Amino acid sequence: MEQTNSSATTDPSLNSKHGSFPASLEEIVTRVNIASTQCNNDPQRLLELLRTLEALHSDIRVNLLEPSLPNSRNDLYELLRDIDETGGWPYIERMKLQAFLENLQSEVEHSSDGK
Repeated sequence: MEQTNSSATTDPSLNSKHGSFPASLEEIVTRVNIASTQCNNDPQRLLELLRTLEALHSDIRVNLLEPSLPNSRNDLYELLRDIDETGGWPYIERMKLQAFLENLQSEVEHSSDGK
């Protein structure tokens, strides 16, 4: 089976010409591409790399993204609209997003009951 070495930088959202993509992140993409190439078709090593990236993704999502999400419906709408327009939809576990939206809805209902 032939391996294609498609660089992650072919994704427009990961291209420095697409926006303000910091050089430090570009370096990370390059290093991950090098690491994946060095796995030499070894599925165990590739899975280890993917698990490491998934753990990093999860840590960023749980510890940084979720606490930074907007508290109001209007602010959430603006954020989602911006994400949609820029095409920068990251993978967010569906259940986590559903739980967030349910919590937001209950907060909105709770705040409207207090008015």
